[in-house]
This record gives sequence, structure tokens and C-alpha cells, in this order.
Amino acid sequence: MKKVLVALLVTVLAFGLAACGEKKTYEIGLVTDVGTINDKSFNQGAWEGVEKYAEEFNISYKYYQPDSKTTEDYVKSIEVAIENGAKVVVTPGYLFENAIWLVQNDHPDIKFIILDGGAHNVVNWDTMATVDGSAPDFTIAANVYSIFYAEQESGFLAGYAAVKEGFTKLGFMGGMSVPAVVRFGLGFVQGANYAANEMGLADNAIALKYEYLNSFAPDNAHQTKAAAWYSAGTEVIFVAAGGAGNSVMKAAEQATGKFVIGVDVDQKAESTTVITSAMKELGNSVYQTLTAIYDDNAVGGASTTLDAAVDGVGLPQDFSRFDTFTQAMYDAIFAKVSAKTVTISSDITVAPDALVVPKVDVELIG
Repeated sequence: MKKVLVALLVTVLAFGLAACGEKKTYEIGLVTDVGTINDKSFNQGAWEGVEKYAEEFNISYKYYQPDSKTTEDYVKSIEVAIENGAKVVVTPGYLFENAIWLVQNDHPDIKFIILDGGAHNVVNWDTMATVDGSAPDFTIAANVYSIFYAEQESGFLAGYAAVKEGFTKLGFMGGMSVPAVVRFGLGFVQGANYAANEMGLADNAIALKYEYLNSFAPDNAHQTKAAAWYSAGTEVIFVAAGGAGNSVMKAAEQATGKFVIGVDVDQKAESTTVITSAMKELGNSVYQTLTAIYDDNAVGGASTTLDAAVDGVGLPQDFSRFDTFTQAMYDAIFAKVSAKTVTISSDITVAPDALVVPKVDVELIG
């Protein structure tokens, strides 16, 4: 009997030790871009989509933060996610384009979702140098789901709302002159002009300062610059610059009657000075893509652009910080944008001060 008990005990301990040695796996992985999942911007929006889907369908999930914002470290983090059992890897931002190109064919059974980007090997657009020294290649593999957004429409709605609210001195601060940010700015200028036309304002009735900060990170220099703009009369600044937006918010908070328009996600919780945000429906797009992947309805291998017509972009449905601009006004202009009865240029080769916008005097800085 003692031998039997000892044998049973050994068996139980063996199973217990085996169980303890099992590595926990995570089926959905997200690799962060610059910032964290709490950045109140791009990473957080994408993470919320992952979290919502994973929690709803009881799927394990985890995020991974690269050591640096280099393609090498992005690839390393993607590989770690795959080693940890990821069947789907979400990458938020165009900085992942080279990394996705490098891993897409090595892992044909893994699904990759990239937001605001495709897949290519180009590292220098002036020389067309590539990450591996081969010829430029823009192939998006069938296991890659590339999602873009119509930022010009979201920016347009923000500019329209600002002028309808009664602001006549506007500002735009972009992080860098990358396509997505440029489209936000172009849309903002056109939206302001459209509203001014509707209101019958005179030519050059709207003054708009326009600058790229060359940074997406918080910085005292950004706060100082924003404070100078506010002191010079700017009433509201649309800041499409990720975490740098927090620096602009601090400047607005230290002034009187100055405001901020946020970007990517609803940023009103960040500061009482944020009256609205030019959003990309990041969470919804990740959630919907995950749904399509798990339902076997997703079609990869090409890029898709989400616009107002599919609720891919827009302003938050909260107009409590406006005095004049209303939900009804928003619904009316959103319907026009969605139906494409309003022409909004997305041509990033056109400088914002070169747009035919007679109502808006654009001062291009830097």
C-alpha cells in the first residue's frame, strides 16, 4: 500500500511540475509604436480594439513594447509575440512598414494587422535605398491586413467645427510631415474654409498658423511654442502630434480662453481645454478586422482606406464643450462628407498655403 501511495504521489508531483513548466501563450499580440498603450493616442486606440475583441471572445492577448523605435527592435518584438503563441499581431503605425515586409513571408500562417501603413522595404524615399539592399518592393502578402484612414475628412470636420464655433484665429501643429499628418492638416484648412464660406465671411477672415514640430513626443519646447501662439492671439490649436499634444494642452491650460483639438482618439479626458478630437476609429477598425479574421472573412494582401462613409473617421459624439457648434450641425456636415458631396483634397504634394482657400490666410511656419 505504501508503495502504491508513493507511486501516486510521484505521479501527482510530476504532473504538477509539468503544469508549472508550461509556458503561457497569448493568441493576439500588439507591438507598440512610439509610446505605450496608455498614450491616449494611436497605441491606446489600437489596444482598446484588441482588448475589446479578446475579452468578448475569451482570447488571450498581450502587448509588447520594443526597446527602441527601430525596424530591428520592431522585428524582435514581433518575433517574441509569435514565440509566445500569437496567431495575430497588430502593429499601429507606419514605422512598422519595413518590419512587416521583413516578417510577412517568414510567417505565412500568422496574420498581421498594420494601421496607417503597408509593407515595403524602402528606407530612404529620396534615394530609394532599401532595408535589405534589393530593389524596392511594395508587396503586401496575403496574411497582411493594411489599414489606412481618410485623415483629410477627419481634419476637415475639425476645421469646420472650429470656425462654426466662432474661432477666427486657428493653429495647426503636426508631429512630422508624414502623409497621415499632412492629410490631417490639409483637411483642417479646407474645413475651416468651407465653414467660412457657409457663414459668408470675408476673404482672409480666418488666420491659421501651420507648422510641423518634427516630434511626436512631449517637450517643453512645444509647450513654449504653443504658449507663444496663444499669446499672439491664436484661439485654438489642432495638434496632430501624438504625445506632443500634451505639451500644447499644458500651454492652453496656463492661458485663458484657449483651446486644443486632439487627434486619433477622443482626448477630452486629457485636458478640459480639449473641445473635440479629429479621430480615427482605431479601436473599431482593429475590432472589425479581428472579427473578419476569426470569421474567415478577411481579405489580406492589399490596403484599404476607412473613411466617413464606413465610420472610419469623425469627431466624438460629445459637443458639450462647444457653445455654438451643435450635434445637428455636425450630423449635417458629416452626412455631406460621408456622401462625398463635399470635395476634400488629400493630395499631400500640395502645400497647405497653396490650396485655393480664399477665406483662410495660411501662415506656413518653418
